[in-house]
Amino acid sequence: MISTQHIMMMIAMGVYLVGMIVLGILFSRKNRSTTDFYLGGRKLGPLVTAMSAEASDMSSWLLLGLPGVALATGLPEAFWTALGLGVGTYINWLVVAKRIRHYSNKLGAVTIPDFFSRRYHDKSHVISLFAALVIIVFFIPYVASGFNACGTLFSSLFKVDYFWAMLISAIVILVYTSLGGFLAASTSDLIQSIVMTGALLIVVFFGISSAGGWSNVVENATSLPGFLNVTQGYDAATGTAASYTPLLIVSTLAWGLGYFGMPHILLRFMAIKDSKKLTLSRRVATIWVFIAMSVAILIGVVGSAMIANNSIDSLKPEDSQQIIIKIAELLGSYGPVLALIAGVILSGILAATMSTADSQLLAAASSVTQDLLQDTFKLKISDKLAMIIARAAVIVIGIIAIVWAREEGSVFTIVSFAWAGFGAAFGPTMLLSLFWKKSTKYGAIAGMICGGAMVFIWKYCVRPIGGVFDLYELLPAFICGIVINVIVSLLTQKAEAKNLELISKEFESVVSEKD
Repeated sequence: MISTQHIMMMIAMGVYLVGMIVLGILFSRKNRSTTDFYLGGRKLGPLVTAMSAEASDMSSWLLLGLPGVALATGLPEAFWTALGLGVGTYINWLVVAKRIRHYSNKLGAVTIPDFFSRRYHDKSHVISLFAALVIIVFFIPYVASGFNACGTLFSSLFKVDYFWAMLISAIVILVYTSLGGFLAASTSDLIQSIVMTGALLIVVFFGISSAGGWSNVVENATSLPGFLNVTQGYDAATGTAASYTPLLIVSTLAWGLGYFGMPHILLRFMAIKDSKKLTLSRRVATIWVFIAMSVAILIGVVGSAMIANNSIDSLKPEDSQQIIIKIAELLGSYGPVLALIAGVILSGILAATMSTADSQLLAAASSVTQDLLQDTFKLKISDKLAMIIARAAVIVIGIIAIVWAREEGSVFTIVSFAWAGFGAAFGPTMLLSLFWKKSTKYGAIAGMICGGAMVFIWKYCVRPIGGVFDLYELLPAFICGIVINVIVSLLTQKAEAKNLELISKEFESVVSEKD
């Protein structure tokens, strides 16, 4: 029999899910073209741009993955990952945002592959083809990680079958994304970032209280060897300290490189209405990211104290990502009103998942419709038909992600792989296309292929060797992508002489453009 506590939590979460579907229906009326569907007509305000970019960035990783890592391994991995991401967020807004807004608008590009194709004057659209394939390949597991998080949430909380819990959540995300497009996704991201923030704050303050106060939290953390040492580490399985070398620290900081290649974040830069407002967006985004990640890590530390205090049951290292769910469930046990609040907290997990999954689905769908069908295969279709195909693409890609997510797994692990894929394949190409006018289409293609391929090679062939090779695959793959891009571009300057003349004029025009 379902308890009153669970009924109240389900009501809060149900209201939230229905609200997202209603939002999709309302915004579906504003999508009159594919530009509206993919970029919201370039009409985003500064606050929506900032919070949409960061909410779509953080995903369920923020509320499940990061606290779980902090609980299982102490501060090192969580701290250096968060620091790398925070710095990467700031640099991406500072360096990339304004340049890609001006450049994409000048070229009339509405997707990342489309931008690459127009930037390099690639009439064959080979770049669009490779870029679209990269998006589809790496977004499927990324979207699957979101569905996985929803399934984990409901199955853990309500003791229902993981697959059916994941499936229902996925259907809700697919419905409002396919209806509302970019405007619905971006507006819902703003709402979801607020819900996520509230969830983090409520959980951390309630957790500290349940653990017996801040002094108990600190005492517990200091009693665990290496738990608070950012250069050492903690192994929850053995209860002992674990080494964390300078090389491993650099490797973990490399998470920040991923931002330069994230399509769903770069699209927010392209969509802002007034580029003069990007400074405000950057400040809001950076402050929110640092605060949100700090609180998420603190939840892992507080969770450890709650387990030591017997407030909640202990968790195996592989189940550590459920810590925020367990804290919310404890809060809900104190009465109907607090159960509703617990439901809001759990809606924060749904918010984190949805805010990323919807953006990724749109980016992947745009690659199918705009970059593959219209640009690469030259299909002449009306805007109305393109909208239908785009919505169908969202659903098909979502179904594939559902198949991928049918078995439970670690959200942190899935996200880290997809993050590396985009960072290495698109990051070097994006930076060089924006800041080096001598980059050629051959260099871009070679760098994209090399960076993407190296993610697989390093993760599955090189990293298992261990030792100095035990690096996060994004770092070596990013370096490989940028080096190959530069070398091939220099070797193909003569072959691309005519295109480089056109590129140089456009490049200088964008550089000289003032807000």
